[in-house]
Amino acid sequence: MSGWRVGGFTEVRELGAGAQGRVVLARDDASGHPVAIKYLAVDAGADDRERLRHEARMLARADSPYIARLYRLVESDAGAAIVMEAVDGVSLKTLLVEHGALGPEAALSVLKGSLLGLAAAHAVGVVHRDFKPANIVVPADGRSRLVDFGIAVPAGRASGGAGTPAYMAPEQWVRHQATPATDVYAATCVFVECATGERPFHGGTQDELRAAHLGAPVPVERVPGPLRPLVATGMAKDPADRPAGAAAFVDELERTARAAYGDDWEQRGVRTLAGASAALAALFPLAAWLAGGGAAGAAGAGAGAASAGAGAGAAALGKTAAAAGTAKGFMGGIAGIAAATVGTAAVVGAGAVVVVTAGKDDPKPRSVSASPVALVKPVGCRTAEGPSEPAGSSTPPATVRLPRHVTLPAGTAVYYTQDKQLVVGPAGARCEKFQGAANSSVNIGANTRQMVSLFNVASYGSILDARCAYFPDSPEGVKARRDRPDCGWQVRTSEKLPSTGTKVRAMLTTESPNGTAAGAPFTSATLATMADGLPVTLTCSMPYDRRNVCVAAFTHWYAQTATPSDAVLDAAARQIEAFVARARYT
Repeated sequence: MSGWRVGGFTEVRELGAGAQGRVVLARDDASGHPVAIKYLAVDAGADDRERLRHEARMLARADSPYIARLYRLVESDAGAAIVMEAVDGVSLKTLLVEHGALGPEAALSVLKGSLLGLAAAHAVGVVHRDFKPANIVVPADGRSRLVDFGIAVPAGRASGGAGTPAYMAPEQWVRHQATPATDVYAATCVFVECATGERPFHGGTQDELRAAHLGAPVPVERVPGPLRPLVATGMAKDPADRPAGAAAFVDELERTARAAYGDDWEQRGVRTLAGASAALAALFPLAAWLAGGGAAGAAGAGAGAASAGAGAGAAALGKTAAAAGTAKGFMGGIAGIAAATVGTAAVVGAGAVVVVTAGKDDPKPRSVSASPVALVKPVGCRTAEGPSEPAGSSTPPATVRLPRHVTLPAGTAVYYTQDKQLVVGPAGARCEKFQGAANSSVNIGANTRQMVSLFNVASYGSILDARCAYFPDSPEGVKARRDRPDCGWQVRTSEKLPSTGTKVRAMLTTESPNGTAAGAPFTSATLATMADGLPVTLTCSMPYDRRNVCVAAFTHWYAQTATPSDAVLDAAARQIEAFVARARYT
C-alpha cells in the first residue's frame, strides 16, 4: 500500500477502510506484539486531526482492562494515526447477527463488562456517547471490551446530537447533552438487544426512533421478569431517574443477577459468550497473524475493524457461519472462560482407536473392549478440508502404552492432537482445534453432552483466572488474586487429587453445565492440572451410562501429566471414578 506509515511497525494487513481513513493490523518491530493502527485519510483536514487527538485523549484517560488501550498518538506533516491495542475478538454486533438472542446470563455478562468499561471512563469525566454493539468486542474468553471513543466528550458538555439513533437517550435527542446516565441508557438498550435479539425500539425513520425513545413505554415485557426492574431503571426517560453512572448500575445489576440466576450466573454467561465468539474465530483479526492470510485472514477484516473502533459487520462471514455449531462444543471446555484469544479454527475428523497386540507386525484392527490394554494405536486429528495438516500438527506415534489403571470403554478412542498431546475421547467423533496467539483448545465431539475438551492456558488473563478458580489456595492462586482481585469464577465442588512425589497440582471440579435442557442424566466434570504455574484443563461431559469415558479420560490425563507412582495413581484412579459418579445432572 502507498501512503504515510508510522515508523517502527510492520503492517500485516488492512482491517478496514472508509472515508475517514483506514485501520491496519501491524507488528511492533521492537516487541513483536500485534497492534491496531488507525490512520487518518490522506486528505484529512484540521478538524479531522483534532477529532483523532480527542479520541487519543479519551482513550488515555480511561485506562481499564475493559477498554482497548491506547499506546501512542503519532502526528507528522505527512499524516496522523493512533496506535492501540489489537483486541482479538468479534464485535457484539456480529454475534447478534449470527446468533440472535444470547440469553439472560450472557446479556448480563455483556452489560457488566460494558458498564465496567464505561465506569472507568466516567471516573475521569468522560462520556462515551456512542455505546452500541459495534463498539463492543467479545474475545474468545467471553469478557467484552469497549472500543472507539471517537466522539466521546467530557461529562455535561454539549454533544451535538451525535450517536447512533437506535441507542440514543432522550436527552441526546432533545438537549444534545451527554452525562454518564446517557451511557447507562445506551448500555441498557444493548442489554435488551442481547437478551431478546431485538432492539428496544424500531422505526423506519429517524423521526420514528426519536418519538419512541422520547415517549414510548420502556419495553420491559420483552425481558425475563426478574430483569424488568433493571431495564425500567436503565432506560428511564428522565436521566435523573437512572443510576447516576455505570459504577452504580453495576452494583444493581449484580444484586439482580444473583437473586435471579444464582451466584454462578456470570460463569454461565461468560461461557456462552466465549462459545459464541469462538464459533466465529475465523473473523478474529489475529487469524491473519496466525494463518498468514488466506480465507481466514480475509474473513477477519470485519472483527479487526471492530477492534479498532470501526465496527464489524456480518458481510464477511461466508462459510464461517457454518462454524456456529462449534460454539456448543467450546462452551464445554474451560468453565467460566471457554477459551481466550483464539484465532483460526480447523474442523477435523477421526476414527476409532484399535488395540495392537504386542509382537504382531500387522495386527488386524478389532473393536476396543472394556478390558485394560497395554498398547493402543492413537488416531491423529486431520483437517476436513484436505489431505494436508495445519501447522503444528504431526504424525501420531505408532503405539502408546496405557497404564493398567486406564480402562478404555467400548467406543473410545485415544486422540493425538496437533499440540502433540494424547487425549481419550469418544471414538469416531469430530475433533475441533482452536489455536490462538497464546491459548489452544481441542474439542472431541460435537454435542456438549458427549464431549471431551482440552484447554491449554497460556495467555496472562486466562492463567490468572484458572489459578484463582481451580487452585485458589496455591501460592500462584494467592498471587493471582493480589494482581487481579476479580479473577476466576465459582466452581460447584472440588477435590484435590494426590500429588505425593509429583510436581503437578491436580483438582477435580464440577461446575454448572451449560444449558438446562431436559434429557437423560449425564455427567460433567473438569480435571485441572498445574505444573510450573501453568494450568491445563480437561472437561468431560457424557451420558451418565457412559461416564466411564470421563473416568478413562481423566485417569489417563492425570497419569501422563503427573507421572505419579503406581500407588499414587491407584488412589487417584479410585478417587476419579467416585467423583465422576457423583457429578450427575439431569
